[in-house]
Amino acid sequence: MSDTLGYYNDNADQFFASTIEADISELRIRLTRYLKQGDYILDLGCGSGRDTKVFIDQGFRVDAIDGSEELCKKASEYTGIQVKHQYFQDINEEDKYNGVWACASLLHVEYNDLLDVFSKVYTALKTNGIFYMSFKLGDSDVIREDRHFTDMNDERFDALNVQTIGFEEIDRWQTLDVRPDRNVEWFNVTLKKV
Repeated sequence: MSDTLGYYNDNADQFFASTIEADISELRIRLTRYLKQGDYILDLGCGSGRDTKVFIDQGFRVDAIDGSEELCKKASEYTGIQVKHQYFQDINEEDKYNGVWACASLLHVEYNDLLDVFSKVYTALKTNGIFYMSFKLGDSDVIREDRHFTDMNDERFDALNVQTIGFEEIDRWQTLDVRPDRNVEWFNVTLKKV
């Protein structure tokens, strides 16, 4: 049994410190190259608030949510905006965002629940809106360090059939973790609402 949110609440300081300096600028470009200054981004599972702050500094309007109350507090303090304590399954915006950024966050959603979350993201996006997400590369759901992880690979992602929701896949690629102490491969996808 995992207690993913409990882990992040109990380890918020350590998690913040281990992720805040990670340079993932190349990944953010995979979203922002489709957007213009002033566009509206939802940071879905913002963690430390690292990316929210960069997006704000780049001239985007940003809403940020996270399921961990303790990380919401830390991210709010770091970014200067109120990070909302909310679960992915409770997103209820319509036609609001030009982009949704889900960097290493949806990997905590059970595989069988992902399509429901994707549908809510689809509704929250404006037409032609861009949805970036990343998962650890793998082919199963696992428990690591008391946290649930849904790993992803081509076969698992294809089986989700996101086209039935209305998404068009723009890009799919793999990356290595930018943190020097982590030997992790990542599965990245960018989708577009059509």
